[in-house]
Amino acid sequence: MRKSLQTFGLSLFIVLAFLVIGIGFLFGIDNPVPWIMIIVLAALPVIHKKITSRQFVSWDDSLSVGIQAIDDEHQKLLTLINNLQTAVLYPTGESFERHALSELVDYTKYHFRREEELMQEYDYPEYELHKRQHHEMIERVLVFLDAYEKDREATIDEMTVFLKTWLTNHIAGTDQKYSQFLRDKGVR
Repeated sequence: MRKSLQTFGLSLFIVLAFLVIGIGFLFGIDNPVPWIMIIVLAALPVIHKKITSRQFVSWDDSLSVGIQAIDDEHQKLLTLINNLQTAVLYPTGESFERHALSELVDYTKYHFRREEELMQEYDYPEYELHKRQHHEMIERVLVFLDAYEKDREATIDEMTVFLKTWLTNHIAGTDQKYSQFLRDKGVR
């Protein structure tokens, strides 16, 4: 509902801007009002891109753990987070939003299992702590999913911020701890 209102509001603004431009030019080509509105309309895509780009995550080398398979999975996680963010920001429909959310949660669980298997295989000393962090995150997501089923609009923004923040902080922090250990064991 909120996305629809935002889209409606933006559409209404654009229509009114064109109306102001048309009426403004009736008072002469040298009237500054329509020219100002044209500049505002031309700037809208740039302003929108700057505002929304902050809500997406992007891969950079500081997130790399130095193990290609894990880095590939982390990059896919960021792509899935961005897919969910797209569904949240734009009126893509509930089914796209649900699919993006489900795909992100399922892939996160898959990725956690793969990381944990690697840590177990090479006897990573902080395996239990790392596994507990994964478990606690999934438990928190399950609480969000339950709330999401009861009130989609009230939950999706908070859940998306949580997922983005937790996963990027986990990759940049906790995952960096095991990376050197595994690389020292020959994992590339």
